[in-house]
Amino acid sequence: MTSEAIPSAVDSTNEILLLYGIHRSVQKPDSEHPFGYGRELYFWSFVVSLLIFALGAGFSIYEGIYRILYPVPIESPVVSYVVLALSFLFEGGSWLYSLRQFRRAKGSLGFFDAFRLSKDPPSFMTLFEDSAALVGILVAAVATFSAVALGRPEFDGAGSVAIGVILAATSVFLARESKSLLIGEQAYPSIRKSILSLANAQPGCLSANGLFTAQLGPKQVVAMLSLEFSDVMLAPQIEEAFIDLERKVREKNPEVVALFVKPQTAKTFQDQRNETPLVPAGSNRID
Repeated sequence: MTSEAIPSAVDSTNEILLLYGIHRSVQKPDSEHPFGYGRELYFWSFVVSLLIFALGAGFSIYEGIYRILYPVPIESPVVSYVVLALSFLFEGGSWLYSLRQFRRAKGSLGFFDAFRLSKDPPSFMTLFEDSAALVGILVAAVATFSAVALGRPEFDGAGSVAIGVILAATSVFLARESKSLLIGEQAYPSIRKSILSLANAQPGCLSANGLFTAQLGPKQVVAMLSLEFSDVMLAPQIEEAFIDLERKVREKNPEVVALFVKPQTAKTFQDQRNETPLVPAGSNRID
């Protein structure tokens, strides 16, 4: 029961941290952060995943091992069952709400693909935390029943260790995805395809050589385009074409907060990529 109480307290704290991260991430750009504060959300999401591991999983495993070594009989199992049943009911309501939100956000994607591609950590973190909590409550109930029915209080400690392992696994998955977003992921494929399609259709543009994108927040994307323009175009015409292209991109993809264009030939673009082996060819390019 103690192993369930501590993670529940950590879970409540995590929700507050995520709300704070959401609040900070929507701040307007300023001189210190010209692209805004979108990655604040990714930072606090990473902190939340670490708290689940350090406090939730760490304490549960420690408490479980201690109770296995020094078992104590459960004196009031009925109280434990009532508390666990109420916890399952409340947590189940939260889980159903999170599941509906995640299904709405993922669209036609599968759960795993939606989790892997998601740029909005709270949308999947709450669902994962609630899922782990529900499984943990079931484990606690089985462990409590086994300890009482078999007269072996060591099962109570084993249940605590199992809860800790579940929390640790959840933390690792969440930390991995949060870290990937924090250090920089490319934008959704649909956004990249849209930008390249608009660029290739832009009058005066012979071809879009490649595209690099960086996700700064759930709805904040920076894009960098390599374009080859017609040789007969003058600098003012290229500038006008770029302004028109930027307007079209932002109309269709409001997530794009900044678009940078580098005029160059396809050969120059490819030569520069070959000179930079740290960036895998085609890693962020859609032909």
